[in-house]
Amino acid sequence: MTKKKEIIFIDLGVMDYKACWDYQESLFNETVRQKIANRDLPPEQQIPTKNYLLFVEHPHVYTLGKSGDEKHLLLNADQLQQNDATYYKINRGGDITYHGPGQLVAYPILDLDNFFTDIHKYLRFLEETIILTLQEYGVEAGRSAGETGVWLDAENKNKARKICAMGVRCSRWVTMHGWGFNVNSDLSYFNNIIPCGISDKAVTSLNKELGKNVDMTKIKEKLKSNFSKLFEANFIESAVAGTLR
Repeated sequence: MTKKKEIIFIDLGVMDYKACWDYQESLFNETVRQKIANRDLPPEQQIPTKNYLLFVEHPHVYTLGKSGDEKHLLLNADQLQQNDATYYKINRGGDITYHGPGQLVAYPILDLDNFFTDIHKYLRFLEETIILTLQEYGVEAGRSAGETGVWLDAENKNKARKICAMGVRCSRWVTMHGWGFNVNSDLSYFNNIIPCGISDKAVTSLNKELGKNVDMTKIKEKLKSNFSKLFEANFIESAVAGTLR
């Protein structure tokens, strides 16, 4: 069976975190189910698995990964409500992070057997998508040794700040979850957590670095272009997510 280098792109707009998580899970589970079913079929009868890239913005929400510490959420239930925020323990890697309006979240649901079976390379490609996109805005970004995500001035402890957090799940080489890229984010919400469990470094956003808000439509196109080049894939646009179920 030849590798399928097509990715279905879906822009979900603004969507509740739990509803989006459930939708991710449905696509993920269907992909895994198809992979298992293909094992019992001759190559000519196997059905190629689909790949997806979801873009979304969430209402204010904090999520805690499998390896995270609940103490890194600095709010109790009443304070969460006062901040119009929700909180979920989820099945990705990593610690605690924040999603909210103005942050562009991406969820790639890829069968890495269609690309390459190397989770470290996959994470580096996600980071590189953000790094290349930031370069187009004149912002130099990079990586911080031992810390997943995208950083500015990572080599300077006094100036280091994170602009994009990442956490993924991968099972049977199928991925879910992804990145939270602070584009026009309200950074005050990060004051309510120890982001990613890292207490000695700050967070930032693209609009803070540029001193002006960023056109979300334009940055989505730049991200898609860089993602497509790195993964050597073509996008199939889908306006309505439900049609793919």
